[in-house]
Amino acid sequence: MADDKRDKSVPSGIPHPDNAVPKPGTTGMHHMGGRFGGGEKPKDMLGTVRRLWKLFGREQWKLASVFVIATVGSALGLVGPWLIGRGVDAMSQAGGVDFTRLYSVILGLGIAYGVGALLSWLQEWWIAGVVQRIVMVIRKSLFERIQKLPLVFFDTRTHGELMSRLSNDVDNVSTMLSSSTTQLFSSIFMVAGSFVMMLVLSPILTLLTLITVPITLVFSGQVAKRSRKQFRAQQANLAELNGHIEEILSGQLVVKAFGHEDHVIAQFDEINARLKEAGRRAQVMSGLVMPMLNVLTNIGFVIVATAGGWLAVSGAISVGVIASFINYSRQFSRPLNDIANLYSTIQSAQASAERVFELMDQEPEPADLPEAIPVTHPKGHVRFEGVTFGYHPDVPVLKNVVLDAPPGKTVALVGPTGAGKTTIVNLLVRFYDPGSGSICMDGRDLRLWERDTLRPCFGMVLQDTHLFSGSIRENVRYGRLEATDAEVEAAVKAVGADTYIRRLPDGYDTVLDESGGGLSGGQRQLLSIARAVLADPSVLILDEATSSVDTRTEMVLQQAMLHLRRGRTSFIIAHRLSTIREADEILVIDHGDIIERGTHQSLMEAKGFYHGLYDVQFAE
Repeated sequence: MADDKRDKSVPSGIPHPDNAVPKPGTTGMHHMGGRFGGGEKPKDMLGTVRRLWKLFGREQWKLASVFVIATVGSALGLVGPWLIGRGVDAMSQAGGVDFTRLYSVILGLGIAYGVGALLSWLQEWWIAGVVQRIVMVIRKSLFERIQKLPLVFFDTRTHGELMSRLSNDVDNVSTMLSSSTTQLFSSIFMVAGSFVMMLVLSPILTLLTLITVPITLVFSGQVAKRSRKQFRAQQANLAELNGHIEEILSGQLVVKAFGHEDHVIAQFDEINARLKEAGRRAQVMSGLVMPMLNVLTNIGFVIVATAGGWLAVSGAISVGVIASFINYSRQFSRPLNDIANLYSTIQSAQASAERVFELMDQEPEPADLPEAIPVTHPKGHVRFEGVTFGYHPDVPVLKNVVLDAPPGKTVALVGPTGAGKTTIVNLLVRFYDPGSGSICMDGRDLRLWERDTLRPCFGMVLQDTHLFSGSIRENVRYGRLEATDAEVEAAVKAVGADTYIRRLPDGYDTVLDESGGGLSGGQRQLLSIARAVLADPSVLILDEATSSVDTRTEMVLQQAMLHLRRGRTSFIIAHRLSTIREADEILVIDHGDIIERGTHQSLMEAKGFYHGLYDVQFAE
């Protein structure tokens, strides 16, 4: 489409959403691995930590308080080895045991370890509350972001993959925050404090202790680098497995009808095997750290003990200093082992946090234009002016569509499958924006109305009904949450569903699951229509609304529809041409073009495309 053509057909100040749907390969989930985006973004642990810190919000000072408690507890842990050395020296005096000094050392140890244990309990109690509130904020932010994403996002992702990010990945982040954060902080503080105390006690022994540190750091770094990739693969495969399970469970009827149980089991086994292999590699890689570090630690102890004994014999240091130093060297090496042991948790949590942020970084629906205003008293006058649209810019689905539906008019859309009928409805409700041309309601471009007040003007009944877990009354009330019980029942009566609902054991309080178990397809469709009736929209959209009902129910619905359409603009998509004979205007669409328009009678007299469709359906 030329730019000059778009400039003439779109009001000033309205952007041209040529990329309303992403191009293939640039967004969307890869089938294998469940990644967002066309390629894996650079991974940045520091950047991930910064983003997590920003999400903490008001909990930042509380988390900082946990770090203060951990610091004090670690400091008390440094007092213990020093007092132990003094106690050893008190028992090795030339004149015998210095009991006064020994008693004071024992009292000091009791106070230090007692207060340290109390602080450790306080730290765990405090961090538990802080972490749960933080995780609640993360889940809330993630769920809010999902609600603001455009419809095209959900067209290219499996529900199970998204659920994995909301549950498994967030749980991994929670585990890291609750168990790893303070432990990592305490370990770093303990390493630094122990190093300072060792340096004070004996610079020579400290230098000997550091011999194994470079080896430890290099080995741990290499393992972390390799295991991180495996943990990312593990989380991606877990998300794909969740998506497969969700898809198969929701489609059990189809699986059993076609006898494909063995096929879906084979698919599950293949994904499960990849998950097992990625998990095995990740755990084996991270599991190498502890045994290797234990060997290096023991080598360091042998070096320190040997050198310390020689220095004690030569009179350079006391036996108490050796005792304190060995304890400090343990406190120096043990946190290094703890940090290494946290690799698996930290790497898994980092991969999960990155996946959470990838979802948060998805572009939401475009914001309302500055000049957009709220819809206050909608009349329902809909007009399409030269609308052209394609889910991909180079493949138009609609071509120069022009239609005018004043208030109270019923417009029927008919044509072959894939002709563009549902696309017209999706554009009308602003699930997508046109590539060129404009769609107006009440004389104003849809993009100049605030989206949140525009969409409630439309009541939609889709071909694929969806009921939520809850009672029948709650499902119908979803159309207007503030509706009274009487209004709910009136809407149900309007579509002729009151009789069968009252025959149910609990009537309107009968609880349904999300699949509407226990109800036929036609009964579920009736509830969906009642929900739209209760919403009392200015524009009614019926997308194959009677496709799941029998002939008798269809006749009841036809009478209800005539009542519902009075004073209300209506768009009806139907393959059953018997349901649209009374429409004010019928638009025949083929390959994105409106090839015929008129009333049922005029189109039949024209003996064109519509006449052929009608003859096929009613040939008998």
